[in-house]
Amino acid sequence: MFARWLQPKTEPAYALLRIVIGLLFAFHGMQGLFGIMLPPEFKPHLWTQGWFGSVIELVAGLLVAGGLFTRCAAFVASGTMLVAYVQFHWKFQFGAQFFPAANQGEPALMYCLIFLYMACKGTGPFGLDRVLGRGMDKLP
Repeated sequence: MFARWLQPKTEPAYALLRIVIGLLFAFHGMQGLFGIMLPPEFKPHLWTQGWFGSVIELVAGLLVAGGLFTRCAAFVASGTMLVAYVQFHWKFQFGAQFFPAANQGEPALMYCLIFLYMACKGTGPFGLDRVLGRGMDKLP
């Protein structure tokens, strides 16, 4: 009975997930690029890995939130978060630092997996790809 009640809400719930996660990701990019709510020493310098990461976060986050080129943007965002997790959180350490709770990599790992799911699922019925009739969301 519960599943029957929830089933019609699957696509709107996915759209809400896509929009909120995309906007949260874009906000991380704005933090890095414009120093919003960050001390000045954490703002990355131009053309560094941190700066490119912030650009990817902003652009991919806005594209995912809007449902435009969702598969490509989510795939790039997923890869970016995988690099962030491995390079800045896990650092190939074993022992206690292997676990995301210990290395503070839970958000990066969750973003990575959520964006990977979005890259597989696509825009869904509520997104700019569908509104513009671009068909960018369809698999061959």
